[in-house]
Amino acid sequence: MFRYYYKMKLNKPSIKIFPKEINYSTALGILLSLILFIFIIIFAANDPLSFFNLTGLVIVIGGTIAAIFLSYPLRDIKHSLKSLKLIFFYESLNPQREANEIIAVSQMWFNKDKLAIENIIDSINNPYLKTGFQLVVDHTPIEDILSLLKWRIARLRAKEKAEASIFYSLAAYSPAFGMLGTLIAMINMLQIIELKDIAGISYSMGTALITTFYGLIMANLIFNPIAIKLERRTEQRIMIMSMVMEGITLIADRRSPSFVRETLKSFIMHYDNELKD
Repeated sequence: MFRYYYKMKLNKPSIKIFPKEINYSTALGILLSLILFIFIIIFAANDPLSFFNLTGLVIVIGGTIAAIFLSYPLRDIKHSLKSLKLIFFYESLNPQREANEIIAVSQMWFNKDKLAIENIIDSINNPYLKTGFQLVVDHTPIEDILSLLKWRIARLRAKEKAEASIFYSLAAYSPAFGMLGTLIAMINMLQIIELKDIAGISYSMGTALITTFYGLIMANLIFNPIAIKLERRTEQRIMIMSMVMEGITLIADRRSPSFVRETLKSFIMHYDNELKD
């Protein structure tokens, strides 16, 4: 079955260029976070330096990173770090572009113009769509086409779910290590009380409170939002891939181009209503 799936193209090597878009919601969220911090420092603190505690910061960040390395293999951590750029810049997801290509190929296939389809395949940037068209041109059984395309969707979902789960774990670990820092500082404070060292008590109390603050901020303003944004992007990509799979199936069944167009239009309407920002 897999002999149909991958064909080496020795002529016309194609270069895939994915347009990037600025994620404006991320930029707005960062701006609002900075405004919140400035407000806290100016109006809620007698001394702005009181919100900086190196000991508490090391406990929270160091403990969280150590727990992540204990929980996940290095390969998954590297992939999750690479996905961070998608928070600020992401591939332009335009389902209408894929729909137009599917409709054009359906017209060629309906008219039995196989040569025209082979000529257009190399110009397609979407590898998932290109694979589907190649399978149709090679007269692959529809069951095998669906099997491969569904497997590709499942693999994408599992891979990107693993990336998001790392950030969910970071969001769970950081408040825990914030509480650990608080317990450490409280233990030190109990020992200092016996010495009646007022300055030491104040420092330990500050460390106890600030570590919890660091953990909560990291979890709710950094790690959880990143994980949610990655999951949302996965939903968008899977919806487009499902639309492509449906279009490929209709082409393989030699459905009319008008029927293909109307079916894909319903997918795009659902995409706009449910997922598009």
